[in-house]
Formats: sequence, C-alpha cells, structure tokens
Amino acid sequence: MPTAYPLLKLNDRVVDGEEYYLDAHKLISGNPRQTVWNHYTDPTGRYFSGFWESEVGKWHIHYTEEETCHLLAGVSIVTDEAGTATTLRAGDSFVIPKGFKGTWEVVQPSRKLYAIFEEPAR
Repeated sequence: MPTAYPLLKLNDRVVDGEEYYLDAHKLISGNPRQTVWNHYTDPTGRYFSGFWESEVGKWHIHYTEEETCHLLAGVSIVTDEAGTATTLRAGDSFVIPKGFKGTWEVVQPSRKLYAIFEEPAR
C-alpha cells in the first residue's frame, strides 16, 4: 500500500531559487545577495526545508522561528547579543533557537541546508 506522505530527497528535486536583498535597517556591512531554494513546506505552512546561500556581508538577526542548519560551504560568524561569537565552517551543524538576537556575518560566501519550524502568530 503506497504511503500518503512520500519521502522527499532534496538532492533530486529541482526548484527555482528566490534571490533577495536584506532591508537596509538590518544591514551592518555590505549588501549581500541571498538566495533561498525552499524544497518543502508542510501542509500547515509552519515547517520549511531547503537551501540558502549568501554573499559576504553582516546584518542583524532576530529569530522568531526554530532553525536547524548544516553549513555546506563557506565561513560565517554568528554573534549573540552578549557578544559571544561562534565561527561556523563548512561541515558544522547548529541550531538557532526562537528568540535568538545578534548578528550574522558571512566572511566567505556561505551555503546551508536548513529546517525551520515557525509557530503561528498569536
């Protein structure tokens, strides 16, 4: 009996990338072009998975979602509000929890695999 929810192998899927630039109020340095390839959105619209990449730059972040990432290429530095910096390199896996505030700096063009869960707005 076939399953109602087939396995999705991201490597085999072809999706169009969505290029964008950050709002000026978020930017600290540079104006990095970013691209997201969202491969999956669940039926509730609260869970997403795909790939993201960014050119060199630095910006403010405030996470309203939970995000698990695996850096596939590049070097980025994520710094929390207290000033604790974490350097992320290709091969690193990490979680950014809901409520995290700080900065994201792409030192070398970076690409990540992401899985995001966002609770509905209240």
